[in-house]
Amino acid sequence: MQRTQVLFQNKRNESLSGLLELPEASINCYAIFAHCFTCSKDGIAATYISRALAENGVAVLRFDFTGLGNSAGDFSNTNFSSNLDDLLAATEFLQKQYAAPQLLIGHSLGGSAVLAVAKQIESVRAVVTINAPATAEHVKHLFVDAHNEILNNQSAKVSLGGRSFTIQKQFIEDLSRHNTLNHINQLGKALLVFHSPVDQVVSIDEATRIYVAAKHPKSFISLDHADHLLSDKSDADYVAAMITAWVSRYLTGSSSVEKSFSNNHHNDVLPIIQPGTVIVRERNKKFTREIFTQQHRFISDEPIEQGGADLGANPYELLLAALGSCTSMTLRMYANHKKIDLEDIEVTLRHSRVHLDDCATCDDRKAMIDKISREIRLAGQLNEDQRKRLLEIADKCPVHKTLMNEIVIETKLTE
Repeated sequence: MQRTQVLFQNKRNESLSGLLELPEASINCYAIFAHCFTCSKDGIAATYISRALAENGVAVLRFDFTGLGNSAGDFSNTNFSSNLDDLLAATEFLQKQYAAPQLLIGHSLGGSAVLAVAKQIESVRAVVTINAPATAEHVKHLFVDAHNEILNNQSAKVSLGGRSFTIQKQFIEDLSRHNTLNHINQLGKALLVFHSPVDQVVSIDEATRIYVAAKHPKSFISLDHADHLLSDKSDADYVAAMITAWVSRYLTGSSSVEKSFSNNHHNDVLPIIQPGTVIVRERNKKFTREIFTQQHRFISDEPIEQGGADLGANPYELLLAALGSCTSMTLRMYANHKKIDLEDIEVTLRHSRVHLDDCATCDDRKAMIDKISREIRLAGQLNEDQRKRLLEIADKCPVHKTLMNEIVIETKLTE
């Protein structure tokens, strides 16, 4: 699993700080995690769940809302509407730099926020709430003692979670504008609601309000014995496992040949891919590329030091992988056919550029050539004749023959 620190701008050109949790293997989809009220991207639930999802193939962006954590801005000037703007800014960042998010996850008030903003994000197919209130106005109970002071003096300091925050009158008024369930009824996305029946901060009655207001497809999972913050890692791991299993049903179209892409391609749908055809599409404006075959999808990239994001093998590594895998397959096919006791095959390959002086089989010794070194380890009860024959067979693999042939590459532009 890889963790990348990111910065992006909100609507007011203030820098928001985020962490992008990236799977080691292929990425099933991108998600945004919205943290709880006055929390940060480094909160217990945000951290545990994002990391667990990344281990299951979901890339998760978690970030600090304006004025919180490492993000710029003044929290006292924010409100629920500005949180929604920050979520849209995070969406735009992913669209431009990686791929459009297809999953939104919100914890506590962050859950209310993803419910409120999801309809505006076309790429989102599924929404998850965790111990969330149905509407933003629910947080008013946190200021009940200071409510009159806020209204009379335009602002007041309140203590939340052991920290002091300035709450302005505009914050209270903005909450009132987000006090209906219409947006949940009109969500138009798959919805999964998690809630603990013993949550002492947000009553499980709020989960009932969300679930009743929503239309199908919708699901509910009880977080028995979990606290509001999901401070027990096992609860967070459970949530991540359930999200991974549940969301796969709604991402089937995007995980094969219908994935949406960022920038000019984010609304494109790939055509049906014929056998033997490979399609390579941009994933960002750097070097990350999505590679599609008829049945598979994987990523190519460059190392970070070369300006890439290091999310996949680079083009030469893919070339070596093609030769190495073909070599191994050819050896296995021959050994099985001849009933040779070949227990295991390991092929190690390296690519380099060398002077022709170093090439014993070349005539022209003035230029540079590409050289691939291939080492093959064979395990098993093999005699010398079998080992020698297997070495000869290695040179007969189809990819080896292709690379040794004169290759003609025809290139043309298409609409």
